[in-house]
Amino acid sequence: MTRTVYVNGEYLPETEAKVSIFDRGFLMADGVYEVTSVLGGKLIDFDGHAIRLARSLNELDMNNPISKEDLLVVHRELVRVNEIDEGMIYLQITRGAPSDRDFAFPDPDTTPCTIVLFTQNKPGLANSPAAKVGMKVISIEDIRWGRRDIKTVQLLYPSMGKMMAKKAGADDAWMIEDGFVTEGTSNNAYIVKGNTIITRALSNDILHGITRAAVLRFAQEAQMDVEERNFTIEEAMQADEAFITSASTFVMPVVEIDGAILGDGTPGRVAPRLREIYLEESLKKAI
Repeated sequence: MTRTVYVNGEYLPETEAKVSIFDRGFLMADGVYEVTSVLGGKLIDFDGHAIRLARSLNELDMNNPISKEDLLVVHRELVRVNEIDEGMIYLQITRGAPSDRDFAFPDPDTTPCTIVLFTQNKPGLANSPAAKVGMKVISIEDIRWGRRDIKTVQLLYPSMGKMMAKKAGADDAWMIEDGFVTEGTSNNAYIVKGNTIITRALSNDILHGITRAAVLRFAQEAQMDVEERNFTIEEAMQADEAFITSASTFVMPVVEIDGAILGDGTPGRVAPRLREIYLEESLKKAI
């Protein structure tokens, strides 16, 4: 089935969708994005993603071309026309397409932002087999720019990190800066010691994950201890458990770090329980 996508106010077959070669997202990676999961045909954490989108645009001094209400209408329409039961909606906003390439920002009054949305159909997203066996990660140096809290489309190094992991026979990479884990290539990172969940505190160094915020809230409500602090990869290798969170993986156990097996090499107690709680509670509030 040919997907229907959204480009600058129009719903189009994906084969007819076009963006200018002068678009600054293409030329400069001058844009931001969000990914919202769909379960049971409903949107998970839509408000959180819309709020973070507005923040990212503001941090880059970029206009927001669409209201939250209209954005919700577009999301729901794409879910409907593409018959998405489980999957994701990708949203990207760039600074637009001026008449030529230039490092200076174009005048927003004459160069409107470019906005694109499309769906990805992912049957079985909530019941991923990977969640039952866990994933393997390696560590790599974090050489990204300093504003990782802004969800920009500058994803070359995270993509390279994914490929480094694949080459090493792992599933993902955790990035290290000044001796401490920052985050995964497309997710937030956690370790577990006893009943305590440990994850890096929010700052410009990591993405302020929407799933992260919900999972930590649910963990505290479930009487689990949460400690927001830096941790090393060596500490992670000695942890009882580890896991990641993201909009597309929810809560995913990590069972091996740089070749070191955690516990007995299978998902432990905390991560699977948090995944269960997150999915149950998020579905209640899905829209």
